[in-house]
Amino acid sequence: MTRFSFPRVWLFLRRLRIVDRIALAILVLYAISRLVLFTGHELPLNDLTAILGVFAIIYFLFRIAPWVRNQLLWRLRNRLIVAYIFIAVVPVILLLAMFALAANILYLELGAHILHDDLNERISVISAETDTIAEAIAETTAGKNKPSGEEAILKSPAVASAINAARSMWPEMKVSIGRGERLLKSGNGRHFSGLAEHEKKLWLAAADSRQSSSGSINVLVAVPMTASILDDLPPDFGPIHLILLDQAREGEKEGFEFRGKNFVDVQHVASKQRALYPAANWLDMRVNGASILEVARVESDATMAPPHVVASFSLRPSGLNERLLTSLGAVGPVLFTALVIVGIFFLVIELGALVTGVVLTRTITRAVGELYEATLHVRRGDFSYRVPVKKRDQLGALGESFNEMTLAVRDLIDEQRRRQRLENELAIAREVQEQLFPHSLPALPGLELAAICRAARAVSGDYYDFIELGHSRLGIALADISGKGISAALLMASLQAALHSQASLDGHGGTAKLVERINVHLFKNTSEDRYATFFYGVYDAAARTLTYTNAGHLAPFYVDKKGVERLDVGGTVVGLFEGVQFEEKTIHLDPGSLLVAFSDGLTEPENAYGEEFGAQRLQAEILRQENIHAQALAENLIGAAGQWSGSAEQADDMTVVVARMT
Repeated sequence: MTRFSFPRVWLFLRRLRIVDRIALAILVLYAISRLVLFTGHELPLNDLTAILGVFAIIYFLFRIAPWVRNQLLWRLRNRLIVAYIFIAVVPVILLLAMFALAANILYLELGAHILHDDLNERISVISAETDTIAEAIAETTAGKNKPSGEEAILKSPAVASAINAARSMWPEMKVSIGRGERLLKSGNGRHFSGLAEHEKKLWLAAADSRQSSSGSINVLVAVPMTASILDDLPPDFGPIHLILLDQAREGEKEGFEFRGKNFVDVQHVASKQRALYPAANWLDMRVNGASILEVARVESDATMAPPHVVASFSLRPSGLNERLLTSLGAVGPVLFTALVIVGIFFLVIELGALVTGVVLTRTITRAVGELYEATLHVRRGDFSYRVPVKKRDQLGALGESFNEMTLAVRDLIDEQRRRQRLENELAIAREVQEQLFPHSLPALPGLELAAICRAARAVSGDYYDFIELGHSRLGIALADISGKGISAALLMASLQAALHSQASLDGHGGTAKLVERINVHLFKNTSEDRYATFFYGVYDAAARTLTYTNAGHLAPFYVDKKGVERLDVGGTVVGLFEGVQFEEKTIHLDPGSLLVAFSDGLTEPENAYGEEFGAQRLQAEILRQENIHAQALAENLIGAAGQWSGSAEQADDMTVVVARMT
């Protein structure tokens, strides 16, 4: 560190120019005047000293600016960084900002408009069906022998024929007579069509008022908004999600402020089969948007605020470019002109940044330029390029080091790619499986559950699940997927999605039909050598029964006072053959009985002599511990199989599901 001394200070002052000395003297005088002010006194010409002090500070800022610039840009690396910022970073940021602004304004507006039009087309169809049904009802009630009562009118030949014709397209359509007065008032008094809310659910509704000999007749036709309706919309969109917002009533959960009212979300409707089509090019990025849809009430207090629907969607710009400006109408040219003006402004800034970058890059030596050229080859993946070394100086040594580095980097990148590919496959498969297994066990009266899946490797081929089918019914599933790794995880994801979809739509249907539909789904969407063993049962707490279908899986044990029963009714594996018929069976569950389902990893462990643990030993272990808690029994069964093998490494995945009837 340089030592402070008066001779050094005097030498520094002598090297300064006369203007620098004057400015420094003004700064010293200004500092003294500030110190005097703290003592409560004031020097003469204090204001003039302050003004001169400000000018002296500005002068020194200009004087030291070149020195700071030279110090900052003295190293070649710093010069390249500054050049890169002005040539590439600034223009890219400006262009991205302009593109994001234009894309959000244009594509989101167009997407919302098209979504509104697609929904209105279906509402128009329902409106036409309503007109036909209302006309049939009016003619039926105009005769002398007109039927009495809503049910009799709806079952009359003409009306029933019109309703059946409409239900061929809308199977879940509901028709009511004498309702929809509030909807008609929100329309023109005689007809209404649009989205409607009834009993906290979203409907596509149409109402019509007709005159007959007995007076005015109101006809209401409504179709529930379901995932299938969203799936049938044109393919311009990817997944679509509708959220019904209704004003919170007294005593309901706390909602959120929306348009000056407190709203809560009461229904979610999401598409299940829609998928956003692949991008046409690298600029064809996914655009996510949302829109607010107006909804009318079928029946409600007039003081309630109207409900709303928040519709979220995703789309690709390539699919909407042809209709970009049609939905904007007269606003389109204005937005386009504004976009051109902003583009010209950003282009001027880009040119200024380019000129600045060129001026800076001219100071870079030829050797650095050759190194930069080499980095471009390396960035394109060309590691065979060599920097020409012409001089044996520091830059020449840098070129030789760069050539040696490219050889080492090429080897490292090849090795890293191989390792990264394996790690990515395992990470993807592990992430998929973490989402497939239930995070918590459902609680049903009279049922104690436990489930354990211990994977032999990073990714398991076994799958279990619990599906709540109401307040008193529970679906229990266990499957063993063929294969290992990411392919098994993907097949498991397909099986889980199909199971949840079919179970939610199945109602109180049998397990055999559900397994048949899952078999068809896997057969059509997987390769010929992919299949799964599958056990699915539905527990009914009210009836205390279990209805099950076993598709090629190891038969679970059912233990009660009568003994042990193997649940083997069903059929072959799923996903291997098309058109397979499955069977189902219903058993009555006694209090204290026990159900144990398992995978082959629990029966196939071998000891040192090559003997398998086997189903008989597993059954004996269950009978020995049948009176302990379900979770403890599941852990003990896996522990017994592992103890039999005597090896810390598993040969196969071990999965066990225990259900005890209390």
